[in-house]
Amino acid sequence: MSTAPFRLVPFDRAYDRSAFRSDSVQLNCYLKQQVTQDIRRRMAACFVALAEGQRIAGYYTLASASIPLTELPASTGRKLSRYPAVPAIRMGRLAVDRAFKGKGLGGALLADALERAASSEIAAFALMVDAKDKSAMAFYQHHGFISLPEMAYTLFLPLAGVRARKTSESRSS
Repeated sequence: MSTAPFRLVPFDRAYDRSAFRSDSVQLNCYLKQQVTQDIRRRMAACFVALAEGQRIAGYYTLASASIPLTELPASTGRKLSRYPAVPAIRMGRLAVDRAFKGKGLGGALLADALERAASSEIAAFALMVDAKDKSAMAFYQHHGFISLPEMAYTLFLPLAGVRARKTSESRSS
């Protein structure tokens, strides 16, 4: 296990994927077998946390998405324009290698995803995720995500709050 800090960077084929082992067989297989195809086809962007040179300690993916206005909580939906759907960015996958669990890497990956989504030049109302189980749902809720009323395992976080926090931090610096 390494005590070295992580570098968060866009995925590159040169990084060592062979040793990556999260608690999810599906997420392990995705990183080892499908991620390069999704990147090449522009279906997803992948960002990795590197430790020990080029070893992948964790990763997440981002892709464009939309949320039907009718799926949002009424308190959120009534504040938005009356388009059928609002633009969003979907974090499709988030995984941490077992050797790096318990070091705050999942939260760091999520923070990086929120920063990238909030600072994008392409408009997006929220970052959305599909939690795979109750534990993942609790993780996202702990970080302020809100469940969609009809789809409890699909959660979103409005990016306006992330942008406001970033602006506030830059003013106080």
